[in-house]
Amino acid sequence: MEKKQSKKSKQHQVIDKLLSICKNKNNFIFHNKTVKEVSVKCGFGNPFTATKFDNQKLLSQTLLNEDFAVIHLGKGFHQFVKGIKKVYHQFEPIEKEIEWKYKKSILNQYNTSESNMLSVANNQRILHHFLFGQDTEFDDIDITKRPKTYFPHRTKSSLEYNFGNEKITCNKVQIEIDLTIEFQGIIGIFEGKNGKPISFNTIQLYHPFLYYYNANKTVELQGKIKEIFCVYVVREKSKTYDTIKLWAYTFENPLDITTIKFIKSSAYNLINQNAQ
Repeated sequence: MEKKQSKKSKQHQVIDKLLSICKNKNNFIFHNKTVKEVSVKCGFGNPFTATKFDNQKLLSQTLLNEDFAVIHLGKGFHQFVKGIKKVYHQFEPIEKEIEWKYKKSILNQYNTSESNMLSVANNQRILHHFLFGQDTEFDDIDITKRPKTYFPHRTKSSLEYNFGNEKITCNKVQIEIDLTIEFQGIIGIFEGKNGKPISFNTIQLYHPFLYYYNANKTVELQGKIKEIFCVYVVREKSKTYDTIKLWAYTFENPLDITTIKFIKSSAYNLINQNAQ
């Protein structure tokens, strides 16, 4: 435990020093080269994770006090932006709790990875039920009449968007998409986590959202995407069952990351029928 705390404090030392350097230069864009140099001086072993904070709780006290967060711009560049609440979003309360009866397969809990969790939720049709509703019937024979799943992938894309009144330009920024589902022009983008996070970095949902939003303007898609929903999925484990919690969002202004809009939330308690 002490070792983990020490590592965390060194990461905070790195990010605080980077902020100080940017303030002195009056330029809040910085490069991985500087991150590496500062990491060496602070004794932080992995500079590639020095600027990564998936939820607000992980930020240093300095960033919290001065209301700064980090946005990744691509090609090794990052930017400090003012407005933590514009970057990090607090999860809304769960609106609906559902007892989901299922028969556990041999690989459902073989590992606790986020990829495995999304696979279970997808195979059990929880993702479909959440997005498209319990009364929706799918044709198991005609593939065009049932949801299609697209597996995790990474891509790079150049993006331009607003951060409130500020313009953000990303040059071939890496985008990670945990899972995508498409059905009749509706796109569901899924980000999966384990544990009990209370907030998340909006960029995790927004960059994939904007990637598909821009793709919809291409010759290949020609506006065939009707709606894009971003779904954050969290698995919580208990002694009796696992719970899959889902929150759906979109962006009222597709070109402004600060306009995230909550749509709905549900919790699915996985009741294992094999044990009965």
